[in-house]
Amino acid sequence: MKFIRILLFPLVPIYFLVTWTRNILFDKGLLKSKAYNIPIICVGNLSTGGTGKTPMIEYLVRLLYENHELAILSRGYKRDTKGFILADSKSSVLDIGDEPFQFYRKFDSLSIAVAEKRVEGIDRLLALDTPPNCILLDDAYQHRYVKAGFNILLTSYQQPFFEDIVLPTGNLREPKSGSKRADIIIITKCPGGLGQKEKKIITQKLKLLPNQSVFFSSITYSQTVFNHNEQMALSELKSFTLVTGIAYPDPLIQFLKEEGLVFKHLSFPDHHTFSPEEVIDLSKESLIITTEKDFVRLSEAKELNSNLWYLPIEFVLDDPNRFKNLVLNFTKN
Repeated sequence: MKFIRILLFPLVPIYFLVTWTRNILFDKGLLKSKAYNIPIICVGNLSTGGTGKTPMIEYLVRLLYENHELAILSRGYKRDTKGFILADSKSSVLDIGDEPFQFYRKFDSLSIAVAEKRVEGIDRLLALDTPPNCILLDDAYQHRYVKAGFNILLTSYQQPFFEDIVLPTGNLREPKSGSKRADIIIITKCPGGLGQKEKKIITQKLKLLPNQSVFFSSITYSQTVFNHNEQMALSELKSFTLVTGIAYPDPLIQFLKEEGLVFKHLSFPDHHTFSPEEVIDLSKESLIITTEKDFVRLSEAKELNSNLWYLPIEFVLDDPNRFKNLVLNFTKN
């Protein structure tokens, strides 16, 4: 795959020019962005996945839900449906996608919706009998037909955007200059004990504008695994099969190894749709531990109900009070 990407390098300038020109057209107002009179917070990235958007959205929900009528709007990546769908008790992963379904499982009192066209999605949400007064846009940094009032850009410590190039050889969806639209940039998945000296070096490489703020975040893993009805301490696990369908499973693998656990790892592509044959093979495993995102896809298979568990994660910021103040100040305006 890497070799093919290298061969495609002559296409990089073309992709760069197309996406750069598109941004210029929006910046100059030649392509129109629709603004709204309620707070809209966009969470996204410049790269193709794996930066922690889902836990960031959940972090924002917990920060805002007490004082706002919240809605989450996603594209619904890899769903089998089209157009606008508002999640309800009959919705499935195939209807709305794995990440929106995970949001609905956790926050069923919120309006959780999917729509390829975010303008249409917002308009439909605002037409509800109980419309939201604050909307979180999941993975919408490049959806510039909506003018979000507040942009949160995520980039991982392991693969920061400033060390990358655009597709198809690199992983960037648009040029690095797109970072200038962000109000907040968060370096995600940082290792424990990241020092102030290294934070300063990274911050300098970001070349922040005066109005931009940077934060550093890490992911902590629970000491407990869960299924639909039960929970079990990690320390009770003798051996198991780790199943992942995420972009970068390395931090999870490292954590489990540091816990001294014995397991084998079955890795699948990000947002993988498990075939019936794969489900049958997995049902032969005595105990499966997976991520929460993979759990919402796999748990619909009855063959796995008895042996499928997930390990929750928590999104941790280095300066949560400053972050909270920035977000709350925006939503109050």
